[in-house]
Amino acid sequence: MIDVVDRSAPLRSDVKKLGAILGEVLVHHGGISLFNKVEEIRETTKLLRSEFNEETYSQLKEEIRLLKPPMREQVIRAFSIYFHIINIAEQNHRIRRFRQYQLAEDGAIQPASIESAVAYIKENNFSPEVIQQVVNDLSIELIITAHPTEATKRTVLEVQKRISLLLRDFDNPSLTKKERRKLDDSLFNEITALWQTDELRHRKPTVLDEVKNGLYYFDQTLFNVLPAIHQELEDKLEDYYPDIEWKVPNFLHFGSWIGGDRDGNPHVTPEITWETLKLQRSLTLKKYDTSLVDLMKRFSQSTTRIDVNESLVQSVKQEEAKYLNESEAWPVEGEIYRRKFAVMLKRLREVGKSELGYQHAEELLDDLTLIKEDAEQHQPSNRKLKTIRKLIRQVQLFGFHLATLDIRNHSGEHEAAITEILKVVGITDDYAALSEEEKLATLQNVLKDPRPVTLLQEDYSKETQEVFNVFQMINKAHNEFGRRSIEVYLISMTQSASDLLEVLLLAKEAGIYRLHADGTVESHLHVAPLLETVDDLVAGPNIMKTLFEMDIYRSHIEKRGNHQEIMLGYSDGSKDGGTLTANWKLFRAQQEIHEMARGYNVALKFFHGRGGSLGRGGGPLNRSIQSQPGETLGHGVKITEQGEVLSSRYLLGDIAYRNLEQAASALLQASAKALQQSVQGHVLPEKWEEAITHSSEIALSKYQSLVFGDPDFLTYFKQATPLGELGALNIGSRPMSRKGSQRFEDLRAIPWVFAWTQSRQMLPAWYAAGSGLNSYASQSDDHLKTLQDMYQNWPFFQSTINNLQMALLKADLTTAKEYLHLVQDHTIAERIFGEISHEYETTKEVLLRITGNEELLDHTPAIKESVYRRNPYVDPLNFLQVDLIQKMRETDDQSDQLLTEVLLTINGVAAGLVNTG
Repeated sequence: MIDVVDRSAPLRSDVKKLGAILGEVLVHHGGISLFNKVEEIRETTKLLRSEFNEETYSQLKEEIRLLKPPMREQVIRAFSIYFHIINIAEQNHRIRRFRQYQLAEDGAIQPASIESAVAYIKENNFSPEVIQQVVNDLSIELIITAHPTEATKRTVLEVQKRISLLLRDFDNPSLTKKERRKLDDSLFNEITALWQTDELRHRKPTVLDEVKNGLYYFDQTLFNVLPAIHQELEDKLEDYYPDIEWKVPNFLHFGSWIGGDRDGNPHVTPEITWETLKLQRSLTLKKYDTSLVDLMKRFSQSTTRIDVNESLVQSVKQEEAKYLNESEAWPVEGEIYRRKFAVMLKRLREVGKSELGYQHAEELLDDLTLIKEDAEQHQPSNRKLKTIRKLIRQVQLFGFHLATLDIRNHSGEHEAAITEILKVVGITDDYAALSEEEKLATLQNVLKDPRPVTLLQEDYSKETQEVFNVFQMINKAHNEFGRRSIEVYLISMTQSASDLLEVLLLAKEAGIYRLHADGTVESHLHVAPLLETVDDLVAGPNIMKTLFEMDIYRSHIEKRGNHQEIMLGYSDGSKDGGTLTANWKLFRAQQEIHEMARGYNVALKFFHGRGGSLGRGGGPLNRSIQSQPGETLGHGVKITEQGEVLSSRYLLGDIAYRNLEQAASALLQASAKALQQSVQGHVLPEKWEEAITHSSEIALSKYQSLVFGDPDFLTYFKQATPLGELGALNIGSRPMSRKGSQRFEDLRAIPWVFAWTQSRQMLPAWYAAGSGLNSYASQSDDHLKTLQDMYQNWPFFQSTINNLQMALLKADLTTAKEYLHLVQDHTIAERIFGEISHEYETTKEVLLRITGNEELLDHTPAIKESVYRRNPYVDPLNFLQVDLIQKMRETDDQSDQLLTEVLLTINGVAAGLVNTG
């Protein structure tokens, strides 16, 4: 087994090495005075973290306040770049630990690996038939989003990737002195490049910029990693059950919102969505082209050495005559596979250009399968041709569309369009003013009529035409890119059943949903509600029950395989009700909707709209899966992968693999456990439900009394955080608030969380949870024991408590207090901050009692050490941020220099805390 004591020694060595090189770079570019200033600040902040002293603290702040350009900007950048290299070193260490497990000679199984899940199944004596059924039912869909896009520019990410690869090379024990010297030189050059690169964007990214950023991860890692995950599950099942031939379906998929998410983003037009689909197809074709060329080199078998199926030979002759001219055909007659690949390459390169091209990805798949089956006849049964099998898996996973693109828009947009349409054709003068019952009756009548209801588009306003154009584009996309290109239409702020019928009506008018004269139905699009607020989550079961009892909606559902997708919004629920209440309401809503849907024989897939940060439901993928109600996982799970976490999870192939392996392992094990529990009739203990319900209600009251009940709270939030400065960071194409409004209700959850994170208060990630939990725990010793039992035995509660611990550890109220200087009314500042500070202490105290820890996160020393390693170096950036924002606001100094420095501190704090919004 690997020695626990030595686990972090290589990491510390990497950090030391990279820090020393950064020191050299600072001396070269800023002189010894820059180096000394950075070291002085660094040593002082470290000292203050280990032994706080008020006088030293005041001296440090004064030292930072007296910094002047250009030294000030250089100091900011020095600390920011230090975080980038720490992030690289920690990722490299994860890869190192992963490889150590693979090299271990004592048979050690890495926790949360696919092998660990298969071993669990073996130990629990599941029959092969049951295992195959569990595997068949596995489904994970990860949806990349653009909000917020990575705060770090792609150019900087590229440098970080090269540094990571160099660090990995240093681990090679057979390096010569000459090779080590060369690596040292390369590492110095890359860190120098990092210093010399402008890390700020000078314009907002366009939607297509965001699309290309998302495609970068498919190109660099995901295209190869996804088939590798499937192969690993297949291999481990064969290892543990060698006498059985396993079939692993395509259970892990990626989708995207980038280019399809219209909610609040006027830049996402039907034309942009169409261009997105073209870019996705273009990348897919490029990847397949490269693979086919490689396979053509490998498959040199000749009919003089092997017997090839005669039907294959004849079909190739016919295809050569149909698709190729003489110069394009493979010249060696006996190399039949190469002749076939030449035809396939020509057809692939004509996709979307002419009739010669493949019309559907299934045609390419058929050709690959034909070659694979013929070639494997000449192999031993236990020696599969994995290279061509990998490409077959890729075509199955990615088709010609790469990633299914979800379309999302706000329910109000659909209602406005339907109101105008129904008025123009004389069905009802003011649909929006109707009661819910009247709306449902009206919509059902129109949906039951096979005839279209819309007139020529010019008869409608520009806004209604735009809504309708989206649905026409979807229909066109299905014909051009295949129906997998767009499968789901999501409705933001779903509050009633009519919100879904409105979308179904718009789909009918575009020909995506059809009721034929003979009563038969066609439906080619899932219509999915997004339940966001606490009230919407509570209303969710009744909304879906109303729909499931409608004949017209049941007909649509049946054509979609009796499958309904429901999205759960973590961001707005937390913003409106606090993190503890939102998480419990989300958990409960899943249980209630799942139980209700079971009675209608409808299979539910819950789509978890988690953010990257803790305040928006963030956390490791595997823990997200494990914390869901086990009974809801059987029909698959769908989770957003926010733009801010893409680089940390998918920039490097090994990290991407480990992240997805953990997710696959969690789902496999959770599905197996759920199967056991369903047999045993598992239900949530009554005491647990009573405890979490009580805690949630108290937490909700506490949260809303501050956020909505205190008339000065919004003033405090806007002034005591860099909210106003975030808009200039240019990290996303979407506006910070809906409709450009200044109201709290219209502020997006991303800047809400981002601003609190920057000020180190981290309020959305923990506030009010302590009051709720303490209210229950303090009633009796038995109540505390109940919470402790829940923490030990309930994955949902354990994940919730651990996320609260992480939030408190990353928060720092000593530093946060500096932001009070930005609040104009000091009475307001002191009063509200006092309330936040008191709640922080309450929360920390009750978490330690529940977990039995002496300090926060004692159970995860690696994560705790990472936070401790970073915190002292984030402090100077916070001090500088406060000072610079104060200068800007008090003097109305909007100079480029000051703004640039503020934005650099924002970038640096985000890198240091590994969190944006």
